[in-house]
Amino acid sequence: MKYFRPGVAPTLVVLVLLPLLVFLGFWQLGRGEQKRLLLESYAERRAAEPVPLAQLLNAQDPAFRRVRLHGQFDAEHSFLLDNRTRDGKVGVELLQPFFDQTSGLWLLLNRGWLPWPDRRTPPVFTTPAQALNLDAWVYAAPGATFQLHADRTGVNWPRLVTAVDPASLWTELGRSGFAYELREESGPASYLADWPVVAMGPEKHLGYAVQWFAMAVALFGLYLYLGWYNAREKHHGSGHESTQHV
Repeated sequence: MKYFRPGVAPTLVVLVLLPLLVFLGFWQLGRGEQKRLLLESYAERRAAEPVPLAQLLNAQDPAFRRVRLHGQFDAEHSFLLDNRTRDGKVGVELLQPFFDQTSGLWLLLNRGWLPWPDRRTPPVFTTPAQALNLDAWVYAAPGATFQLHADRTGVNWPRLVTAVDPASLWTELGRSGFAYELREESGPASYLADWPVVAMGPEKHLGYAVQWFAMAVALFGLYLYLGWYNAREKHHGSGHESTQHV
């Protein structure tokens, strides 16, 4: 050990931080693998033929399954989901109740993204009055059900919100409805519907893992350098003192 003297404090720091950094790196690798498997599963569901909504009512995991709907929009109760961007442009997503005549249920259908460049004027949208045949898919945040809370500060419609809970909406309106958000596929009643499956893909997690591992290597390298440097300085100091005594 005479050639390696890092000191007590640096050793304690490394003992605490190094395992943590390595753990975070492997954790990000695990998260990336989970996202990859989710994307594969959801890609298969999105490629399948749409089914009637009634087939999904008792499904344990309906997320990302395609459904075929027939019914009408409720133009009186619209939500504008705020803080949504596309290609660097600010805007909102338009969500409206839709009565599916086949299942007899109300659905909260996301019709897509609208630009909103000027906050001084409300976004402009139209609602079809006639009955429509639509294809959509069930949205649920990967790894969890859609459990976000609506902003109830406003009573006027349309409401500008940051998140919506479909089940709470049906309770408020006194309706029997589906407890998940549905996202409309591109069609005559949709706006911009280029939906990302996950906010952060597997490659992002891999990048974060590389960063954590790089920090671990840098910390350990600095620790080794400090230990060798201190040992060399102590050795030179001892040699100089011996020469003076002679």
